[in-house]
Amino acid sequence: MSNRITNLFNIKYPIIQAGMVWNSGWRLASAASNSGILGLIGAGSMYPEVLREHIQKCKQATNKPFGVNVPMLYPNIQEIMDIIVEEGVKIVFTSAGNPKTWTTWLQERGITVVHVVSSVKFALKAQEAGVDAIVAEGFEAGGHNGRDETTTLTLIPMVKEHIHIPLIAAGGIATGKAMLATMILGADGVQIGSRFVASEESSAHEAFKKMVVDAKEGDTQLTLKELAPVRLLKNEFFNQVQELYKTGPTTEQLKNLLGRARAKKGMFEGDLVEGELEIGQISGLIHDIKPVSKIVEDILSEYESAKKQHLF
Repeated sequence: MSNRITNLFNIKYPIIQAGMVWNSGWRLASAASNSGILGLIGAGSMYPEVLREHIQKCKQATNKPFGVNVPMLYPNIQEIMDIIVEEGVKIVFTSAGNPKTWTTWLQERGITVVHVVSSVKFALKAQEAGVDAIVAEGFEAGGHNGRDETTTLTLIPMVKEHIHIPLIAAGGIATGKAMLATMILGADGVQIGSRFVASEESSAHEAFKKMVVDAKEGDTQLTLKELAPVRLLKNEFFNQVQELYKTGPTTEQLKNLLGRARAKKGMFEGDLVEGELEIGQISGLIHDIKPVSKIVEDILSEYESAKKQHLF
């Protein structure tokens, strides 16, 4: 299945396993890469030395390409980037920040740079900054999200109309049919997050994985827009946020309620009551926890069969 994305990353299939905080350590990334797709380590939840350890373990577990996802709001960003270069990682996905800041610096060191955006405006800025590809993520996606609430189905063709570099679709994609749909709309590949949270190799807590599998349509919602919009599973913490909103809270009050390490508490430690549980709307279509290799196999098989069926 050769195209602009498989050629760019030297992978077999145009699928990227998203780098997600507390979910995507070296086990998930290496399993993804070993399945012929691009695995990403999520640096957003790792101290610099922890990231180094995950990169080293990933290199031992796979001889295929893998990358690191770096949210640029990170406090130790220079240290993180230095470690990525020192450890010989050749692919970096940046998000939550200005792509101009790091793109040239990384590319000068032989690294392929992809930037995650949620709008046409930011896609154009990323292209202008010289990135090698763009991930356009619709607001169905889990975790931190765009403020414009543009869905994947409308975002992909809109971005496609304005850019010429390779385009990766993200948000609400967990099946082969969804992959085919976004590629018909103009994407060269897909980035999948939530489906890989519910995998055997994900570093998410088993209790959180089970809650993702049990989720139904309507069980997630975008909230905390005053801080940074985030899509969460509804739980006791989510209800506390909704109650606070009724009082017309200040940003400071919202920050105080959120506190620190709440995402770790929920996704990594399995506190389903007080934790922040980030997952996409597509969780309503995820019904089991499977090995990454099986997830990839199922997506590809459904993609091929849908393609034949619809004669595209």
